[in-house]
Amino acid sequence: MPNRLIVVKVGTNGITSPDGKLDQQEMQNLASQIAVATKQGDKVVLVSSGAVAAGIAELEIPPKPKDVAFQQAAAATGQSVLMAMYRELFKQFGLKVAQILLTAEDLSNRASYVHTCDVLGLLLKIGVIPIINENDAVSVDELMRTEGYKVNFSDNDILSVLVAGAVCADLVIILSDVEGLYTADPSQPGAQLIKTVNSITAELKSSLNGKSKLGRGGIQSKIKAAEIATSCGIPVVIANSRRENVIIDILACKDVGTYFKPQTRMPAVKRWIAYGAAAKGTIHVNEGAKKAILEGSSLLPVGVTKVIGIFNEGDVVSLEDENQVEFARGNPNFNSSQLNLIKGLQVTEVHKKLGSDKPKEVIEHRNIHLIEEIK
Repeated sequence: MPNRLIVVKVGTNGITSPDGKLDQQEMQNLASQIAVATKQGDKVVLVSSGAVAAGIAELEIPPKPKDVAFQQAAAATGQSVLMAMYRELFKQFGLKVAQILLTAEDLSNRASYVHTCDVLGLLLKIGVIPIINENDAVSVDELMRTEGYKVNFSDNDILSVLVAGAVCADLVIILSDVEGLYTADPSQPGAQLIKTVNSITAELKSSLNGKSKLGRGGIQSKIKAAEIATSCGIPVVIANSRRENVIIDILACKDVGTYFKPQTRMPAVKRWIAYGAAAKGTIHVNEGAKKAILEGSSLLPVGVTKVIGIFNEGDVVSLEDENQVEFARGNPNFNSSQLNLIKGLQVTEVHKKLGSDKPKEVIEHRNIHLIEEIK
């Protein structure tokens, strides 16, 4: 099935040797497989970790994992080393590469998000391999491991599926240092590889543990990434990066790693609201408004009880009920100042305050994403 759009994510351990230096042979294998997929008619976006590790090796000084400035300096140094290696390896196969560094804010801003999609689309159209990484040199939140996937890409696991959602990918391949998802810690006797996951349950997530040594992403972040992708209608395979021809075999539908089945695909705007953007503020609503939203209605000013934060029209905001529990996210038609003026008012009163040209809905239902939990 050629002519697919594939996002391949490789972690730090997949492209570094035990001493922490870039593993040229493994990177060569990766480039070779992507070249084969490209020549077969598939388009590939590579999301690659490894900049911090490459920088530490290049600087030849002891790592300081708790020193954010050091980590950023290492990332800044390592990015050029990493990309130089990729450029030379892909050049052997007649392929050009382009580096794209992203932060959480790049995906939170709708205009920036759409522009990133446009750039990726053009690069793929002209046959260039986009190589994406978290911009560690300026992204303090990631290096400090701030809780929540909105600002923590977890060694690029989350970033890879957010990019996949943005470009409407057909498949995400997350390459790890294990064969896939196991019934228990794979180092334990009796642990068995789970070949297929039909849905990611709370029980499944609570049973996981483990974290890699060099990278920041453990199995939990990979499952969270798979949960995001599959809820957007994109299947995911987690597999061992060092397995021979792992990408080629996955694309040939061979029995490799753990396959996560996709759910119903979300519309593009709702994918961004749900997973691509950080909430810039919070709108509290009364019980009647919550019930109406859950039943498929828009949010009207009369249902708003409180506005928290400063946000603009079109930013993503969180919707919370009377118990301060988040149940939805959406794009408001008003900024926070305007909304503070009209909260609790009927539509006729809103028009008197702000003018008749203003929409009657605070957030239209098509721009609301219902959630059970976003953390």
